[in-house]
Amino acid sequence: MATECFFVSDLHGNTARYDKLLAAIANEQPQAVFLGGDLLPSGTATLFSTSAAYPDFVDDFLVVMFARLREQLGDHCPRIFVIMGNDDGRIEEVAIVAAAARGVWEYVHNRRVVLGQYSVYGYAYVPPTPFLLKDWERYDVSRFVDPGCVSPEEGNRSVAVSEHEQKFTTIQKDLQLLTGNDDLSRAIFLFHSPPYQTHLDRAALDGKIVDHVELDPHIGSIAVRRFIETRQPLITLHGHVHESARLTGSWRQQLGSTLCFSAAHAGPELALVRFCPENPAAATRELL
Repeated sequence: MATECFFVSDLHGNTARYDKLLAAIANEQPQAVFLGGDLLPSGTATLFSTSAAYPDFVDDFLVVMFARLREQLGDHCPRIFVIMGNDDGRIEEVAIVAAAARGVWEYVHNRRVVLGQYSVYGYAYVPPTPFLLKDWERYDVSRFVDPGCVSPEEGNRSVAVSEHEQKFTTIQKDLQLLTGNDDLSRAIFLFHSPPYQTHLDRAALDGKIVDHVELDPHIGSIAVRRFIETRQPLITLHGHVHESARLTGSWRQQLGSTLCFSAAHAGPELALVRFCPENPAAATRELL
């Protein structure tokens, strides 16, 4: 039997998108659902929101909705794999891990789990951005920071980390530690960052200049791209750059034998990627 999977990312606390996702899960009953980060209302959105319906979005909304789905579908409920993204305060990780312990979903950041004959790996960090929340930012392959971006050593964090971690950890080193010498030919990677210089990481930065330097419109991870090209996992899933599919005309990229999919979307709709690991080339993306 084919392993039917859903992939979504960058829902940013939009309850209408979550309603559409849960309705699709209930109707189609896939075997697995991948949530690729930026799941919660951003700090800015929370400050300016006119609604206090969900003061604790994880426990008051997400846990309630997914627990209800599990009760509704019973044995037909899919496995739900979750990572966070750079717009999600890490202070909420405690609640997400607690819900995972209760069986609401599986938190897979920096972990490997088994899905049938496949391995699932999760990794949430992105390279430095212009934004001030640094909970899920790492240096990429070195301590270089693009013009206009703020280093991981500056900005704000909702959870403190050591000075050594801020300065010396990189995405490249993390991925080496996560995978070791694993055979990745049947691996599905749930990333938040897309790979550098692909259809999936193109930002709307054309013609923009900071300190007399023209900005690079490709904002993905060099480490993630090198990792994919070198290790060739079966499928990689990405988000983060909302406008990439609109600007490039594509939500997918092939790097060697690896197929890379993005569920980031710049519009109000939910971008739902459907794929089967047995035939990843047949994946589709629908705006709901």
